[in-house]
Amino acid sequence: MNLRKRLFSGIAIAASLALTAGLSACSSDGGDEDAPLEDSYTYATDTSFVPFEFKEDGKYVGFDIDLITAVADEAGFELKQEVTNFDGIIPGLQTGSFDLAVAGISITDERKQTIDFSDPYYKSGLILGVPTDNEDIKSIDDLDGKTVATRLGSTSAAYIEDNIEGAEAKTYEQLDQAYLAVESGSADAVLYDQPNVAYYIRTEGEDKLKMVGDLLEAQDYGIAISKDNPNLVKAVNEALATIKEDGTYAEMYKEWFGEEPPAED
Repeated sequence: MNLRKRLFSGIAIAASLALTAGLSACSSDGGDEDAPLEDSYTYATDTSFVPFEFKEDGKYVGFDIDLITAVADEAGFELKQEVTNFDGIIPGLQTGSFDLAVAGISITDERKQTIDFSDPYYKSGLILGVPTDNEDIKSIDDLDGKTVATRLGSTSAAYIEDNIEGAEAKTYEQLDQAYLAVESGSADAVLYDQPNVAYYIRTEGEDKLKMVGDLLEAQDYGIAISKDNPNLVKAVNEALATIKEDGTYAEMYKEWFGEEPPAED
């Protein structure tokens, strides 16, 4: 082989090796886990999902707000907040309007087809709420022919449609509207995430609503992340693990839920 051919062959091999190394550094979804993070990211949150996020004294507070702030501080990036109705969060992540979202978002296989999630940070489930004087509805078995209020775009709305035969889902953009519908008699029951139903009854709906039946559909909440950002997913998961290990997570949990976080499986 002459000198020119040897040089060309060496260049081709080096290029091939570089391409292979580059591909191996990229995740299967097309991004690079080791790529540097941006200086700031836009995160979406819900207008009202107490005690996870809600407006107080002109600003949004809650467990989710404290959580995403602690994660960003640990990971080393700034946050820009956008507030929207719950049903607009996932479409916004898909179109790139938001990079992240926290709003008590349940991790589901269907949602993972279009967005990514962090590791779970809260275990929840669905529970029924009915007027305190209602003795007819004791579980989902008693909902045939009944109207069940819930939030538009939520997993509870899908659960009603898929699992409660004979019940009609009545959806609302604002969760408060669902509770008020039951209190006013325009809906027979509300089905939503247990921590929110419990918080509403304790703070606003005392002597108006009560929880009945079993906890349904055990669900994990995760920080939602737009697709093809494996470096951001990695950074968020590492930060989440750190704040759990150093006690920051436990402090926030006790502040908003009044108890120690449950032991992880």
